[in-house]
Amino acid sequence: MYAFISGLIDYIDPNGLVVVDNNGIGYNINVSLNTLADLPQKGEKTKLYTYTHIKEDAFSLFGFLSMSEKNMFIKLIDINGVGPKMALGILSGIDTASLALAVANNDVKSLSSIKGVGKKTAERIILELKEKVNITAEEVMGSNSSIKISSSKEINDAIEALVALGISKNDAIKAVQKASESAKDTNAIITLALRSMA
Repeated sequence: MYAFISGLIDYIDPNGLVVVDNNGIGYNINVSLNTLADLPQKGEKTKLYTYTHIKEDAFSLFGFLSMSEKNMFIKLIDINGVGPKMALGILSGIDTASLALAVANNDVKSLSSIKGVGKKTAERIILELKEKVNITAEEVMGSNSSIKISSSKEINDAIEALVALGISKNDAIKAVQKASESAKDTNAIITLALRSMA
């Protein structure tokens, strides 16, 4: 329904609720704790990409500072047994780049350490997210790619993480190749690549 809402921050609840004043209308928007930590102060302007969740007894807005977080949220709620509340909890416990990396590396331990996520749910999330984005090293690094890149593990992991966020293979390769010129650690490469694409 709403692609995004921009306006002044009127209220911030430390549990993950923000009120954004847009032309005199205050919107209650649920956000992850990671988004909450990156928001400007009360009275300052912000822009949140939104997802509208409607059910019989509720009409809820969920907000994200980046499209990558919103896309990951949508992928998560498509998984059987993962509703908006759990998806927001997952994104509060792990950032999108780390979540993509955990999926790429079958890291059940990292996901199951998030509050409210058990081992079986973590395994299902990894399985279904991998299926949704068809993420395999072979797929990402296939011979069809017209771009030559280094075969280092850090770069491969970073590309797989970006593909897990729904970014196309070629765009992921380009962004990682550029980011790897000034960063060597996987997480740093992912962060720089996402910034360059924002």
